[in-house]
Amino acid sequence: MTLLSRTLLTTAVLLTPLTAHTPAVAAPGCASSVPYTSGQGGYDTYRIPAAVTTRQGTVLAFAEGRRDGAGDTGDIDVVVRRSTDGGCTWDPLTVVAAGNGDTRGNPAPVVDPRTGAVVLVSSYNSGRVTEAQIMRGETTPAESRRVFVQRSTDDGRAFTPPQEITATVKPARWRWYATGPGHALALTHGPHAGRLVVPANHSAAPPAGSPDTGQEFKYYGAHALYSDDGGHTWRLGFVDDSYDGLHNANESTAAELPDGTLYFSARDQHGTEPGNRLDTHSSDGARTLDRPYAMQPTLDAVPVVQASALQLSMPGAPLLFSAPSVPTARRSMAVWRSTDGGTTFERALVLSDLRAAYSDLVEVDPVTVGVLYETGESGSYETIEFRRLPIGELAGATGR
Repeated sequence: MTLLSRTLLTTAVLLTPLTAHTPAVAAPGCASSVPYTSGQGGYDTYRIPAAVTTRQGTVLAFAEGRRDGAGDTGDIDVVVRRSTDGGCTWDPLTVVAAGNGDTRGNPAPVVDPRTGAVVLVSSYNSGRVTEAQIMRGETTPAESRRVFVQRSTDDGRAFTPPQEITATVKPARWRWYATGPGHALALTHGPHAGRLVVPANHSAAPPAGSPDTGQEFKYYGAHALYSDDGGHTWRLGFVDDSYDGLHNANESTAAELPDGTLYFSARDQHGTEPGNRLDTHSSDGARTLDRPYAMQPTLDAVPVVQASALQLSMPGAPLLFSAPSVPTARRSMAVWRSTDGGTTFERALVLSDLRAAYSDLVEVDPVTVGVLYETGESGSYETIEFRRLPIGELAGATGR
């Protein structure tokens, strides 16, 4: 175990015991905190982190609270904890969208730049069905994946009930559907400034006359949905629908580059080309792609897993990317940087050698980046940790 890993473990031990009613307190110096610990607060497992910083500077850490176990289906709530001190301590857990026996998850939050409202888009399916059943077309529309939006106008303290938007963003031929997971985008440059963009993915039914062969993942594709009125109405943006089996774009993340171009990165799910990360760009606010998704060779250390991208707002600052850094295992969470808009990446920092999986990057303040990520000693889903990192360290650190 490295010195960095031992330091993180010591920090975790020093944290105040966490329940749904007791704030989590970071160690002195506030290098990290643990907003979610599996087995506490009435949930078996916490997974799928997503984070935003509100207009008031509050950090919101979203997750899925899984009541029945660590699996992806069952009784799952979307939950949130608020931090008013940059991720050092956390208010009690709040349920944002209750599963009530069904599955609500894949939180994709964003702050509307016009109003400051927090807009949350998430996904739903019946708790009695699995992703495999949905992808094989064995479910009814009511049981299958559906899409919902919520809003908070009080700095993330309370959210409106989920409002369904499935009919406007999910074509009838699609089966699986997942928003994010991870933060969505509020565009700030060019003719589409103010637009909210949610990176997402889906699976399609096989073409007419082609039987389901058990290779449903071949029909995975990425897409985006967007809103030009602060999240009240939504449209379907670009659709990656090649379904060639070479690249199977899955869970997606996005960032707006300084010139207004959007960078999209996707998990490659069982694609036949070597490598696990795909990427592309959009020059028209996510309506279309500049080119099809293609392999990103400088992220070849990343395993098959969700990841996060974040363009820092400081002039001249790099594009960041977070994910585990062992290509064959979910462990060793790391942050990469790109100084050429996502054409190439170099590893800037390894956070820990412990097991790790999903993550989300958030700009906490002008000098601090937060990484909200799944990690643990024996398994990747024991805790969701919030690690604070100096922006200067990420912009100029030497990778290892």
